[in-house]
Amino acid sequence: MLLSLVYRWYERRLEGVVRRGAIPQHVGVLPDGNRRFARIAGMGSVDEGHRQGVATIERLIQWCDDLEIPVITIWVLSTDNFNRPAEELAGIFRLVEERIDGLAEAQAKAKRPRRVRAVGRRDLMPAATLAAIERVEQATVHHEGGGLLVAVGYDGREEIVDAVRQLLRDHVAGGDSLESVASALDADEIGRYLYASDVPDPDLIIRTSGELRLSGFLLWQSAYSEYYFCDVYWPAFRRIDFLRALRSYGDRERRRGR
Repeated sequence: MLLSLVYRWYERRLEGVVRRGAIPQHVGVLPDGNRRFARIAGMGSVDEGHRQGVATIERLIQWCDDLEIPVITIWVLSTDNFNRPAEELAGIFRLVEERIDGLAEAQAKAKRPRRVRAVGRRDLMPAATLAAIERVEQATVHHEGGGLLVAVGYDGREEIVDAVRQLLRDHVAGGDSLESVASALDADEIGRYLYASDVPDPDLIIRTSGELRLSGFLLWQSAYSEYYFCDVYWPAFRRIDFLRALRSYGDRERRRGR
């Protein structure tokens, strides 16, 4: 009881510090550590770790709503993750299909409903999972309270390759020569071909589980992002951990290369 009271007091104090400082407008999250959490906790399968990880994602969205953070990008599955055992992948896709409609319902009731979009290789996903994702995208397409990007079958290098490939196709279809395209090509034009080019770059990227790398997450967009690495496994990530990340962000001076 005493520990709970101290925790709540510290959380409120921490939130006060965060609200007085700079708050990011776009937070990217690598929710890492579901499988390790499941093994350490003695769970019967990694599916339960992923299930608890999804519950943490749902809480994160609420935390961002409370602090009026407009955009969230969450990396659910990388293209490399498709090399995992088929049974584990099937469990992840089942979870997406089970919880995605609830996400749409929650956003419909939210004070600032978010538009939900998936970014990544849709051709890698099972038909039922893709249909579920497209349902929530359609249900939230007119929401203007913020954005929630779900990176599924995503790899930052592939996103850049896809962007350049489509850019070249459009120019060639318009009658431009490759030489003229190459001479005029710049970063801004490539940026317009990214998966969600209308979304601002992330201000803060959080990775859990103690890993100190991006692993290909938003490689183009993260050039001037601030990074925060946390030792906690994702299913155990608490609001207090999130507030600590935001406090760290607020304490930094962002020069953006200047």
